[in-house]
Amino acid sequence: MTVRKKIIIGFSVFFSLFLIWYLFIKEADYSISFKVNAATGTVFQGIQEWSNAQALKESEKYVVLEKRNFDFIKQEMKKDNVQMEYTWDITYINDSVTKINVGIKDLNHSLYNKLTAPFFNTKFKQEQIRKITDFKKGLGEHLKNFKVKIEGEGVSEETFVAYINLKSILQEKGQTMIANDAIITGFLFENKIKIKGRPYLEIINWDLDKETIDFNYCFPVDKPTNSVINNVVKFKTLPVVKGLKATYYGNFRTSDRAWFALMDYAKKHNLKLENKVLEHFLSNPFNGGEELQWETKIIIPFAPK
Repeated sequence: MTVRKKIIIGFSVFFSLFLIWYLFIKEADYSISFKVNAATGTVFQGIQEWSNAQALKESEKYVVLEKRNFDFIKQEMKKDNVQMEYTWDITYINDSVTKINVGIKDLNHSLYNKLTAPFFNTKFKQEQIRKITDFKKGLGEHLKNFKVKIEGEGVSEETFVAYINLKSILQEKGQTMIANDAIITGFLFENKIKIKGRPYLEIINWDLDKETIDFNYCFPVDKPTNSVINNVVKFKTLPVVKGLKATYYGNFRTSDRAWFALMDYAKKHNLKLENKVLEHFLSNPFNGGEELQWETKIIIPFAPK
């Protein structure tokens, strides 16, 4: 057998294997990749919020088929007779850059799209580019609304507080605080207990899989001179916490964007963190003003060795 024939046979086998993989094994019909200046968790949350917005705006129903915290999410989308799968791979590049790859599959026309999308500007291809571009623009607008400054290792201060225990999904942390603000502040006012500073949020358990948090909404106060008993409002001392610190500027509802930035930083520097967070709000949102001026000090404790 001549060298030329060997080359032809080798190329034919390679090409045949490639076609089998591309047409019948490769999951995505079409993929789109881009980079953003955001933490992986911020992108992860953004995908879910975008999906909810699509449900309202476009009547598209998204169901999460599989997810892995902050770096992978697979969704099924249905609208009338359309049935799609979106697979989002979220890759941390450095402290300010995340790469996103979106694999898109039309469950009803997958083979046709695989054959045509690489070579023709089909309706399927145009629609997917439009949708992912819309997501990217929306994420970009969101990123303009806050800033995160990572400060490295640090410690918090010991503080005596009155607190109320609350639970919510991560996305409704701010709304839950606001809804219960009058309960704790009203109790302190009625019992003539002076508030000595801005409030804290102590996340005592953050379930990353379920995206739920168990937290204490706390106000620094003087220690009561008399015994004050209440089934909701309690008192304790917030201990000194040693961990990674950041300053967040923006609406308190989305201060978890700083949590995600700290987690990416810890991963890069091989640091282990607990699923707990301490936030100290240094601004009063009820006074209004520019949200980018609202300041929150955040620390996530190191995990025990």
